[in-house]
Amino acid sequence: MSMNLPISRAPQAAHTHTISTAPGGQRSKKAALVLAALLCGAAGAQAQQIKLMTGPQGGSWYPLGGAIANMASKAGVNVQVLPGAGIANVKGVNGGKADMGFGNSISTVDGVAGRTPFDTPTKNVCNMGTLYPQFYQVVANADANINSLGDLRGKSLAVQPKGNTAEFISQQSLEVYDLKYKDMSRVSYVSYTDAVSLMKDNNAQAFTLGTTVPASAIMDLASARDIKLVAIPEDKFQAMRKLNPGYTKLIIPAGSYPKQTQDVPTIGYATHMIARCDLDADVVYKVLKAMVENKADLAAIAKAMASTTPKMMAEDIGVPMHKGAIRFYKEAGVL
Repeated sequence: MSMNLPISRAPQAAHTHTISTAPGGQRSKKAALVLAALLCGAAGAQAQQIKLMTGPQGGSWYPLGGAIANMASKAGVNVQVLPGAGIANVKGVNGGKADMGFGNSISTVDGVAGRTPFDTPTKNVCNMGTLYPQFYQVVANADANINSLGDLRGKSLAVQPKGNTAEFISQQSLEVYDLKYKDMSRVSYVSYTDAVSLMKDNNAQAFTLGTTVPASAIMDLASARDIKLVAIPEDKFQAMRKLNPGYTKLIIPAGSYPKQTQDVPTIGYATHMIARCDLDADVVYKVLKAMVENKADLAAIAKAMASTTPKMMAEDIGVPMHKGAIRFYKEAGVL
């Protein structure tokens, strides 16, 4: 963020009509130029620049990133918003390609531990705060005769590109039914928007995603054709917990989507923010402070954030807390 410093002009004496070219005058001019350069340098130093990895278009993370960038700019932090995905963001922050990012608790914990799909432990990823729950959602066209994930054998499926947490969950949710992608007639690795287009044209019969409820992509699809949400029953939930203990059980309430008359049990996890552990603590502190002070703006994008509190944000999820976040939560009286 550039700062426009006012140029102070001393009152001009009545007898001054010409610019002095005497050595003393030249020294004064040089001194003024040096001072101006120092002031500009100080202003530039105050505008801290960071990169924030978000998510695909059609989800909550990308617009949340834009809102956070606006808030942070007022606190003296310039944020460049980049697209991303749950797993890719953890790798990007750990590798220094980004300074902050959105993450999914289950993926970030896998990264810290060095479990699949991560090759090595992510040692430079710290937690900033938990934001809201995410719902793994499986939606099928109503006429596709898909009542469980086991019915996907021989059907066409749309998932997110590799690097997305929901794509990895899709593999694990099929695994507990003894299915793999090769058992599908076709698997398309596409964005939410493209998945909806495939579903509308019946070029995909089911679609998986991980986001808030209601998901705008599913609402878009439901406006064009009848849909059915596919449940994750208790026995399959327990089987998935064996694959990743970080999974939680959530309910998609009846009425969340058009013609949804029953509650639908599914897999849950948490969205949180991550930062490079070696990122300046002041930057993390400023961004968190701006987010909490402007929570209503974030809740307008992700309704689940309306009930988010600093105490919830500070909960231990198995990822080391950033020192700037620790300072913020201690000042808020929740650590």
